[in-house]
Amino acid sequence: MILAIETSCDDTCAAVIRPDGRKALSNVVHTQTEHARYGGVVPEVASRAHLERLDGVIEKALADAGTDLEGITGVAVTVRPGLIGALLVGVAAAKGIAYARRLPLVPVNHLEGHVAAAYLAQPDLEPPFVALIASGGHTALYSVNGEGMSLLGETLDDAAGEALDKGARMLGLGFPGGPEISRAAANGDPARHEFPVGLRDKNNLDFSFSGLKTSLLYKLKALDEDGAREELPHLAAGYEHAVVEALSRKLLRAAEAGDAQTVVVAGGVAANGLLRRTLEEECGRRGLRLVIPPPGLCTDNAAMIGAAAPLSRAVPFPEYLTLNARSV
Repeated sequence: MILAIETSCDDTCAAVIRPDGRKALSNVVHTQTEHARYGGVVPEVASRAHLERLDGVIEKALADAGTDLEGITGVAVTVRPGLIGALLVGVAAAKGIAYARRLPLVPVNHLEGHVAAAYLAQPDLEPPFVALIASGGHTALYSVNGEGMSLLGETLDDAAGEALDKGARMLGLGFPGGPEISRAAANGDPARHEFPVGLRDKNNLDFSFSGLKTSLLYKLKALDEDGAREELPHLAAGYEHAVVEALSRKLLRAAEAGDAQTVVVAGGVAANGLLRRTLEEECGRRGLRLVIPPPGLCTDNAAMIGAAAPLSRAVPFPEYLTLNARSV
C-alpha cells in the first residue's frame, strides 16, 4: 500500500492507496480555516499549520485504512508546484517515513495528481484523453497519452479559481470565492450583465481572465452601494457564467482538434456545479465521454497524489535524501 502526502497549499492531506493507484483506502483532508480573515492563502500561516497537523492527519489516514506504517510499502509526496514552505513540510515528512523503513519514495507533480484523480473516479479510464486542470493556481489544457501529459494551452494571466476568488472579494463575498459566487448566483440572471469571455474568438487553446475582473470592477463603480447589493445575484451569475464559458469552450475545442473521445476535468474549479452541468450537456450532444471526479477529489487531496504514484518514477532508498521541493 502507498502512503501519499499532499501539502502544496492550504490543505493538509494524507491517504492510503492501493498499488495500482485506482482505489483509495483512506483520504484525509484538513482544510485550513485560518486564511479566511485575509481573503486569501498566507504562505507562512499555511506552512506552520501543516507542521502542527500533518502527523495527526497521517495517523488518521493509516487508521481509516486499517493499517499502520508496517503495512506501507511505498511513500508518495507532492514535490511541485506549490508554496515552497508548505511543500517542504510534506517532503520532509515523506523522507523521514520512507527512510526509517528503507522504502522507496515517489515524487509527484501536483498537476499530474489532479489528472490522476480521474482514475479513482473511473478505474477503467485509460489514455488517450484531453484534460482540463482548473484550480486556484493553475488553468491549463493537456493532451494525455501513454507517454505522459503534453501542454495544449494555459492561462495568460490569472487562473480560473483565482479569478473567482478576486471576483468574490470585489463583490464583498467570502473566501474561497468559487462556492461563494455560486451561492450568490443561485437566483441571478446571467444575461442581465454582459461580461467578456477572454480569448473567446482567438484560434488557440489559451485562457485569460484579467479582462473579466476589470469588467466587474467597472460595473461595481457604476453602481452605488444599494445598487450593488441589489444587483449582487445577477453580477455573480454573469461573472460565473463567463468563467464557465471560457473553460468549457476551450476544452471542447481541444477535444475536437485532437479527435479525442474522452475529456477529463480536474482541479478545485471542477467542483463548480454550473461547469459540471454545462459540460454534461455539451459532451452529451457531442457523444464525448466526460469524467469529472466527485468534489472531494477535485480540491487538493492526497488520494490523487497516490493515484499518480504508479505513473511516476520511484526513487530508491536512500537516493531521495537529496530530493527537494520546487515552487514551479
